[in-house]
Amino acid sequence: MLTRRTLLQATAATAASFAMPARASNTTIKIGYVSPQSGPLSAFSQADAYMVSRFLESTKASGLDIEVVVKDSQSNPNRAAEVAKELISRDEVNLILVASTPETTNPVCSVAESEEIPVISSVAPWQPWFIGQQGNPLDASGWKPFDFVYHFFWGLEDNVSVFLNMWESLNTNKQVGALWPNDGDGNAWASDVGMPPALGKPGYKLTDTGRYQNLTDDFSAQINAFKQANCEIVTGIPIPPDFTTFWTQAAQQGYKPKIASIAKALLFPESIVALGDRGHNLSAEVYWSPKFPFKSSLTGESCDDLAAAFSAASKRQWTQPVGFTHALFEIAADVLKRASDPTDSEALVQAIGATNLNTVVGNIGWGKDNVPPFARKNVAKTPLVGGQWRRQTDGTFDLVIVDNSRAPEIPKDGKLEALN
Repeated sequence: MLTRRTLLQATAATAASFAMPARASNTTIKIGYVSPQSGPLSAFSQADAYMVSRFLESTKASGLDIEVVVKDSQSNPNRAAEVAKELISRDEVNLILVASTPETTNPVCSVAESEEIPVISSVAPWQPWFIGQQGNPLDASGWKPFDFVYHFFWGLEDNVSVFLNMWESLNTNKQVGALWPNDGDGNAWASDVGMPPALGKPGYKLTDTGRYQNLTDDFSAQINAFKQANCEIVTGIPIPPDFTTFWTQAAQQGYKPKIASIAKALLFPESIVALGDRGHNLSAEVYWSPKFPFKSSLTGESCDDLAAAFSAASKRQWTQPVGFTHALFEIAADVLKRASDPTDSEALVQAIGATNLNTVVGNIGWGKDNVPPFARKNVAKTPLVGGQWRRQTDGTFDLVIVDNSRAPEIPKDGKLEALN
């Protein structure tokens, strides 16, 4: 396959002996950044503009000449692939950063891998990211590591464990209703590498009504099934507008579980505030908050400092992607400084693989034994805890950390409370 990289290598071969090292030239390093800035996943990108500007300020001060080309995936996998191709063929970026759900990360990484352009990816559980890009996701014997794309985040095993630990702290009938959409996250959660296998040993029983399409406007079938099975726990990984629809209709139809632990949709304070009183005590995974005990390698800020600075600049409450968007650019800056030639794909890949960096989301380094061997080269895991939204007297919500069993270095500040 003739890729952009091999074509450039061939056309430049005769002039190779005259080329100067990139560090000695005035070459601008180009970074592409892709995220869902519009559409139903746009809440993930609230911190983008702020973090890009902070990154450029920091790197300019350190002497790096960097340009960031930002692209909107529009919450659409096809569009994500298109903008990845634009970044490579038209903008000629040296490195791509991508964030937020498999619908954005996977198409970008697949295009870049085929074109041999390095990528650092995040904010998608590692299983739907790694397995979802394999030729046959159902045949583990054929899964292969990637050469140019690297990912850091937690895995389904972490989220399932956090949810189960929260549930075990309350007395329930262990009947669980599942909301799993027909997308990369939903299919992974419902699979043999997701939640179903983990529920049997502790005695939980699952009511799964099948995959539904994103932006569904009627969840009556799911609600009726959960009521019939007397599901005192509801879980799932819907997009934010779908959970709002489900939770509103559940109240209208008299479905009142004791626990609602929802991944993805409950990450954002705006989604919780929109629910009013019905947002109180909803629970979710917490992959970053101002309470995390880490510091930025780029600015020296604590998590609390970073959240406060974002809130002051944006006039809005911090969100969890603030930390991971910042961490993406932390790693990029570190890689560019260490690469022997920051304009060369092979040099960048070598630098990415050798990363060992303490960031605002914790230590990032690939090749660790907390990831299965088949994905170890390309996946670095980050800590995950469980949280619960508590309504304050002024109508705002605070995300209280109620389970830290998988990351004891992150302090708890409360216990799980029942919804009713």
